[in-house]
Amino acid sequence: MKKISGLRWWIIALIALGTVINYIDRSALGVMWWAEGDCIAKDLGYTSQDVAKEQYAIILNVFMVFYAIGQSLMGRIFDRVGTRIGFVLSIAVWSVATMLHSVARSVLSFSIFRAILAVGEAGNWPGAVKSNAEWFPQKERAVAQGIFNAGASVGSVISPPLIAIFFVLFGWKVTFFALGALGFIWIIPWLILNKTAPEKHPWISEEERKYILEGRPTEQKTQDDEKLSVAQILSHKESWSVLIARFFHEPIWWLFVGWMPIYLAATYGFNVKEIGAFAWVPYVGAAFGSVAGGWYSGRLLDKGMVIGKARKTAITIGSTLMFLGMVTTIFYADTPEKFVAIVAIVLFGFQFSIGNVQTIPSDIFKGSSVGSLAGMGGTVGVFSVIVLNFLVPVITRASFTPAFIIIALFVPLGVLAVFVLGGKLLPVDSK
Repeated sequence: MKKISGLRWWIIALIALGTVINYIDRSALGVMWWAEGDCIAKDLGYTSQDVAKEQYAIILNVFMVFYAIGQSLMGRIFDRVGTRIGFVLSIAVWSVATMLHSVARSVLSFSIFRAILAVGEAGNWPGAVKSNAEWFPQKERAVAQGIFNAGASVGSVISPPLIAIFFVLFGWKVTFFALGALGFIWIIPWLILNKTAPEKHPWISEEERKYILEGRPTEQKTQDDEKLSVAQILSHKESWSVLIARFFHEPIWWLFVGWMPIYLAATYGFNVKEIGAFAWVPYVGAAFGSVAGGWYSGRLLDKGMVIGKARKTAITIGSTLMFLGMVTTIFYADTPEKFVAIVAIVLFGFQFSIGNVQTIPSDIFKGSSVGSLAGMGGTVGVFSVIVLNFLVPVITRASFTPAFIIIALFVPLGVLAVFVLGGKLLPVDSK
């Protein structure tokens, strides 16, 4: 039977492509919600910018609440049904939800469809972490996570201009329906290529199979596949290093994903086409940061650095760039060109760091609990985003500076959690 060379890279490439679709679908509402000229908010009767922001915050937070619930729920589902079927369920649910946006006629109906979208999209993250633990040796997992995270960045690069073009040509209703169809197309190659785990996959070469299995941590290779309860997972302080780090760092990414189109419209009077021309720029930096952070920690491991030190070094470098970039944004981003350029540095640092934080569950636990901890980390992170989203319409009436100050202060707190609670980030004793 013919073998596929580098099958693990094809698997992560497909997951990254699914993540591109994920971010296109979730970004559509923000790009089309409020702008000078035609937009969704005005079609719903909201002509005041402040009122439109308040209504958008409600819809955004409904998404975030169900996204938080979905992270843990889908993490457990992935642990139960496996990554192959888990991804099919996840992307099918969010694609249907995206299509349903085209028939929304009120904040209530948008909120309902965003809730369904959130639950489906939430599975993408714990599913990717679990898949990487299955398909990659430990030293390559941060690289694989970086490629996956680059999908979020590429999706954010593509989204504003793509959505703006569809909006101008067809309007927002057709745009939602067309974007939702992309996920169902993705399912076809996924089911064909990802037949089963590498241990039994008929298309993987014996050399690659051996490379993956021998590159797993000793505990993952030798321990029985015991499914730990949530209480058992949380009994380890290393788990809390992941949860707290994500609590403080997730709002940095989500502030820009959720509010940057609104910021550009409110601060510079942009219409949908102008938002599409500018909002993609910061995510180019994020895409490079995703790959660079994984490559850098993998390089440190190749040079003999222990896993915990390699992860912490990459997290520290990325967080330093985030913090300095946020400070610069507060004091020097006085034009849209400067703003998007500086935010590109912030998001480069974020992705450089977060890929290593997200990889920690697969460093400290074996496969049966990886998805669960990754899902819980996503849930905790999203709750801090929800709080920030409620604050944004209140604290940004004059400018967005107060929001930028808050997330700048969050950066060192997240780093501190990894260093204080993470210890050496070695596999925990689950027996």
